[in-house]
Amino acid sequence: MSGLIVASLGTDHHPFDRLVGWLDALAADLGADRVFVQHGHSAAPAVAGARPFVPHAELLDLMVRAEVVVCHGGPGTLMDARHAGHVPVLVPRDPQHGEHVDHHQQRFAAAVRDGGLAEVAEDRSTLERLVRARLATTPAARETRTATIAEPAGLRALVAELEQLPAHPHRRTPMLRSVRRAVQR
Repeated sequence: MSGLIVASLGTDHHPFDRLVGWLDALAADLGADRVFVQHGHSAAPAVAGARPFVPHAELLDLMVRAEVVVCHGGPGTLMDARHAGHVPVLVPRDPQHGEHVDHHQQRFAAAVRDGGLAEVAEDRSTLERLVRARLATTPAARETRTATIAEPAGLRALVAELEQLPAHPHRRTPMLRSVRRAVQR
């Protein structure tokens, strides 16, 4: 089992310290040099390598070189991971933990999971299981799995589902814009 695990928590101002702790536990077990966390406004990990913010091109390069990509449930980050050739492990922010203002990341994560575009972990044990399973597969198996997903059809279905969600003035529109841009790629 080897390879880099890259995690992106995005740039939202709400802390996502719960995920940072889970990633730190993985780094303590697998090796600090194997886990890199772009932690944004969250507390820096104690063990894993990290920076609060990484220029977009550099983050994409890290994702391309990674064996596993873990990210928050933001559409832009998901699309970056997909563009880098990954079926990422999404950990949606939970407003009950003060990680966001509403449950849109949980709804988005469920939709992309159902469409085969990502796997979702809502607890530490699931995250660890999914990451370890990815590390145990061969690079060829990961590439095959990524290549077989019908992205445009899945993304169009996701846009249709997101359009049916109750309108929230400053949440649904940016999310739809991000997904629509990905469909047009």
